[in-house]
Amino acid sequence: MKAVVQRVTSAWVEIEDTRVASIERGALVLLGVEKGDDEKDASWLAEKIANLRIFEDDAGKMNLSVLDIRGKILTVSQFTLAGNCARGRRPSFDTAAAPDLANLLYEFFVAELKKTGIPVGTGVFQADMQVGLVNDGPVTFILESPKRGFA
Repeated sequence: MKAVVQRVTSAWVEIEDTRVASIERGALVLLGVEKGDDEKDASWLAEKIANLRIFEDDAGKMNLSVLDIRGKILTVSQFTLAGNCARGRRPSFDTAAAPDLANLLYEFFVAELKKTGIPVGTGVFQADMQVGLVNDGPVTFILESPKRGFA
């Protein structure tokens, strides 16, 4: 499971010119689900993101998490994070999880985030979405569940 985490002052999702979700200060999480991912990966990643210290404290150091600042998270499914661009010029999506499994794990990930008490907004799985954000910093991190060796 892969996630791109961006510290934001605001973020939103629109579908056909209708805003379906928005947040103020917090994090935008783009989530990609791959073959072999399971609930353990989703739980690990949700806990990691909720507690990731990416916000500055009074001394200007990244010492505070979304939980600490009472921020919000906007989570958007991002199929293309499973894209492999190593060969050729067109991405391969061979490692992407099937849509039914990907949706289940996306929803499970969102539920795990909500268990932490963080307000969570979401996009719509498999929808054609426009995602907007004001990246604060800019601060952006790429996380992968441990079995991928990149966490």
